[in-house]
This record gives sequence, C-alpha cells and structure tokens, in this order.
Amino acid sequence: MRVLTGAAPNENITDADLAELYAPPAGRPWLRVGMVSTVDGSATGDDARTASINNAADHRVFSTLRGLADVIIVGAGTAKAEKYAPTDVPIVLVSRKAQVPEALQGAPAGSVYLATCSRSDGLPAAREILGDEHILELGSHRVDLPQLKATLAERGWMSQLCEGGPHLSRDMVFQGCVDEVAATTVPRLVAGAYPRTTEGAPINVPLELTMLLEDSGTLFGRWALGG
Repeated sequence: MRVLTGAAPNENITDADLAELYAPPAGRPWLRVGMVSTVDGSATGDDARTASINNAADHRVFSTLRGLADVIIVGAGTAKAEKYAPTDVPIVLVSRKAQVPEALQGAPAGSVYLATCSRSDGLPAAREILGDEHILELGSHRVDLPQLKATLAERGWMSQLCEGGPHLSRDMVFQGCVDEVAATTVPRLVAGAYPRTTEGAPINVPLELTMLLEDSGTLFGRWALGG
C-alpha cells in the first residue's frame, strides 16, 4: 500500500500508519460514511453482498475504520443482508419500521441500539428485544438523522462510522450529517443491475479529495464534503 496524495510518501504503510492517516479530528462529532464499489460503480457482486467485491486491502482499511469508530451506524436492511454480528463498539440500527435483524436480537445488552420513528408499528417488539433504554425515537415518520448524530455525540460517541446501505448513505448526505466519505474502489468490472453506493432521489454534493492510497490497483480515498 502506498500514498498517492494527501500525506507524506510512504511505500510500506503499517497498521499504525493507517490509523494515523484515517484519524478523525479531535474534539468534535465526525461522521464518516464508508463505501466500497467496483470500477463500474457496483456496491455488490452477484450475491447482493459487499463480500463478493471485497479484497484483502479493503478488509485492512475496513478494520482500521472500525477500530477508529466509537459507534457504527447501519441500516437494518443492510445489517440483515450483510449478516452483522456484535462488534467491539455499539451498533446503531436505523429503521423507520423498527426492525431488528434476527442475528442481532440476542446481542449483549448495550451492544445494539435502534434509531427509529415514534409512530413505527414495530416499536413494541423492538423494545421487547433490545430494552427501552436502547431505543432512540428520533422523529415521527422518518428518522431525524441530524438528531441521531447529535444524540450519539451527547453519549460521547464522537467518531461515527456509517456503513450504509445505499439509501441511508444518500439520506445522511442529503440531511447534512456527513463530514467525510471513505471510498474504496476495487479493480473489477461486474456489469449487471447491482446497487450503487448511494441510491434514492438525486443529490448534487461536491467532494474534496484529501487523501488517496493505492494497493495493487485498489484505490482508497478520503473525500471531504464541500460547501
């Protein structure tokens, strides 16, 4: 892995170097969206999971991003499709319908939270599964994502990593929550009708490249959101 831009040249990047290169700024809430896609823009392969396009270099950066995070934010549908399990930091599921994937329903207390809507029909079941203290009611008909970011920061979770899916990533950007996109581009073409890293109504948000790494053709960019 080597630095292409945004940092001092380095041809032999250690795990400690990676953590320094991706470190979020201190003293303020920082929400980073992690993305991976093929050169032709697909966020998954033919199994509808990111695992089919990941490679060893991407796993290394993915582990670094998780290691720097105080909390992981993910859509409930993505958590289900990607077969999420409890991690070393809390997972916050985002679900307008208050759905908790089965694989996370038996997670240790405090390892899984749910951000949902006060009018969701699924709230009673979610409270039964996770406990009322792990339910974040943020908005009535849709999840208020800026309020989610602020609520997590109030709990001391300043470094926030959103792992998608595509609709949540788009909504995070649209609602002005995102400080940075960490985007991996793997050197593959897959064609097909697979999802993109963001999906939903059109948005037009400028990005500024702040760092670019390369490893055997895989590119890793840090992109700051412009004004």
